Amino acid sequence: MSFDALKDLLTLLQLTEQLTDGRPLEDALRAVTDATLAILPGDHASIRLLDASRTHLLASARSGTGHDRPTKQLRADEGVAGWVLSHGEPARIVDVRKDPRFVAHARQGFAIGSMVVEPLVSEGVPIGVLSVSSPEVDAFSPTDERLARLLANCSVPPIQRARLERLAVTDDLTLAFNGRYLGTRLAEEMERARRTDTALSLLLMDLDHFKVVNDSYGHPVGDMVLRAFVERVRHATRRVDILVRKGGEEFVLVMPATGADHASEIAERVRAGLADEPVAVDTVRVRQTVSIGVATWDGRESGEALQKRADEAMYAAKQFGRNRVERARVRRRKLETRRAATRARAVRKAR
Repeated sequence: MSFDALKDLLTLLQLTEQLTDGRPLEDALRAVTDATLAILPGDHASIRLLDASRTHLLASARSGTGHDRPTKQLRADEGVAGWVLSHGEPARIVDVRKDPRFVAHARQGFAIGSMVVEPLVSEGVPIGVLSVSSPEVDAFSPTDERLARLLANCSVPPIQRARLERLAVTDDLTLAFNGRYLGTRLAEEMERARRTDTALSLLLMDLDHFKVVNDSYGHPVGDMVLRAFVERVRHATRRVDILVRKGGEEFVLVMPATGADHASEIAERVRAGLADEPVAVDTVRVRQTVSIGVATWDGRESGEALQKRADEAMYAAKQFGRNRVERARVRRRKLETRRAATRARAVRKAR
């Protein structure tokens, strides 16, 4: 066995271990795209999963060049991925310029000369696609195509298990967590923050004048704006942050180990990222803004009280003109109590 073959085998074995350790869906998907680039001669790999309506492919994980840039949403019948889904067959494209199935997208952040796209199929039903591309023409051999198929086949069972578990607590439209998940997860993060004596912050985000988008362009475009917003929030935040669609156009971001200043910086990054770049939906470019309230847990208040303060700050942002970030008021008595408790713990440790 050659050195390269041995390296590929070790990568596959490591991936198998990662996919069976019960990690969250996002981490499992990212492990697959990372392994794809470790084995195949590409510079960008992605997994797109079908949404609940099976009409759109949502960017679920990306690795390599351009992975940190917003990506265009794809219809399930669009481009090479759409062809792969509809035919249930892989595609190896030697030169994308000569293949009519390929659809180029502006501002994608990386060049594509050739590519391999494999369907992810569970019990005979496509659930998404695994794609790897290179800026070079004819970068992938038939052997590379077989390796991509092996990666897809060994990844599907654990991905599907994690996907089904996630569906129970996931918003069908955006793949963010749903409102039912928020209370339980927030309580867990508050307990962790209390146990580790770390900060915990929460962003409450509400899209401005979103009804105008639905009224002007129709609900399908509005749905795509919601999906694009979720993707941009994820690009601006960490994988440990918990994004929840609370309802309608209102979202909550729970940020473990994050103080008020850093949370405000992230909120501003989210706000600016949405305001500065219109959402491209087919031939329409929709300008959308968001108002954000930032609240940092005082160490004693309930999850409901923390959400209420964030909500009040968000409404203050609306009242001050929208498209802005506002911090929640600090409850001084509780804050001083927490500081006193922290000082007491420090004194005990010093002794």
